[in-house]
Amino acid sequence: MGTTGWPDRAGIGHSIVAGLLVQGLYLAGTVFAVAHKVPVGLSALIPGLQPILTSILASRFLGERVTPLQWGGLGLGLAGVLLILYGRPMTGEAGWGWFASGISLITITVGTLYQKRYCGGIDWRTGSFIQQLAALVLFGIGALAFETNVIHWSAEFVLSVIWLAVVLSIGTVGLLYWLLRRQPSSQVASLFYLVPAVTALMAFILFGEKLDAVAIIGMIACGAAVLLVNRARA
Repeated sequence: MGTTGWPDRAGIGHSIVAGLLVQGLYLAGTVFAVAHKVPVGLSALIPGLQPILTSILASRFLGERVTPLQWGGLGLGLAGVLLILYGRPMTGEAGWGWFASGISLITITVGTLYQKRYCGGIDWRTGSFIQQLAALVLFGIGALAFETNVIHWSAEFVLSVIWLAVVLSIGTVGLLYWLLRRQPSSQVASLFYLVPAVTALMAFILFGEKLDAVAIIGMIACGAAVLLVNRARA
């Protein structure tokens, strides 16, 4: 497969798999968990566990070496996430919602490693188009099978779709893939520790949610963990 232009048949296949994992199953699992009332605190554990799981699999299957100092940083980041979530609701509707959260964790981890292993040489424009198309087919089948296909149009709905499509699916995932081409998987995955910290800060600013000393210490720990993992070279 080349670095520019349309990928060959193998590249198309790899792009489809990566798209189904990251753009499809990960986002579907996240939305499904929210719909089944999985609390925000429990959902935030997904980015907290993802860096450690990614590092374990990357060292095992991609041959990436994670130094003891980096493992320490990964542990510090997880501790920071737990501090941020301290005192927040961690119980909710079990069953399918929790199962969907687990699927999200597994698919974003495997999809990230798959993208790095098999799709690093594919042009980002054509690769992204193929991945989005694969996710479109997946969600189209799901909508026909399980949804009423009735849309209740509102400004909130339109803005949410624009945010999910442009900022998340194109912007954020595109940035993730760009970083994967230039850095080891464990270092890229460590950035997920910033998600709970930024979420807690935004919830404090926008919705007036509690942001106590324990959460602030956790946010500092998450930032220090990212610096530690990315500065400690294998």
